Amino acid sequence: MILRERGRAISRLEAFSDAVFAFSATLLVVSLEVPRTYPELAAGLKGFVAFGLSFAALILIWAVHNGFFRRYGLQDAWTVVLNSVLLFVVLFYVYPLKFVGRGIARYVFRIDDGSGAYRIESLDQLGALFVIYGLAFATVFLCFALLYDHAHRRAAALELDPAERHEARFLFRHYLLFCLVGLLSVLTAWAGIGLRFGFPGWIYGLIGPAAYLHGAWSDRRRPEDGMEVPTA
Repeated sequence: MILRERGRAISRLEAFSDAVFAFSATLLVVSLEVPRTYPELAAGLKGFVAFGLSFAALILIWAVHNGFFRRYGLQDAWTVVLNSVLLFVVLFYVYPLKFVGRGIARYVFRIDDGSGAYRIESLDQLGALFVIYGLAFATVFLCFALLYDHAHRRAAALELDPAERHEARFLFRHYLLFCLVGLLSVLTAWAGIGLRFGFPGWIYGLIGPAAYLHGAWSDRRRPEDGMEVPTA
């Protein structure tokens, strides 16, 4: 729930960010070359399952980014720094994201495009992939958490009311939970725990219960103004 929108006009910072997200989406595309035969077309269509999974994750990140700037419309130096780090990591995150998407399509949904690419040849490689992916995931959501923390620190300048201050702190903790789950996955993969069963990947399932419990805890502490705390 957005209590008030302060970022009504699209700033140059947001326009640049949207361009980076658009470029990242382009990097996810299965192939830029038009299929010349039916087998090539069929193989490409199989690849769109992985593309869809990766694209959905990228859109969720963009939605969180858009929500922050719609709420506060900040363009100060610290916001620019955090946003720049976020965009840098998003561009890097595309590659492990695409790799993981292809892996899920192949090993979970049993959809193989026959290209022979994106194969994991050892548990060590699988562990390294989880570490790379987890570090990128954790960094992305750490940036979001710090952005909301910064907005809370600028509460007076932004003229945030008590409910909006509560919202900013809630979302700071909310995305910090995402970061901590990513780091837990990294530590599990680094320690080699359950790699054969993809356990570091299943750890991301903790996000749902953790977010629910945090939301319930935060809801009991919201200002008595009749407004509900947002859940995303």
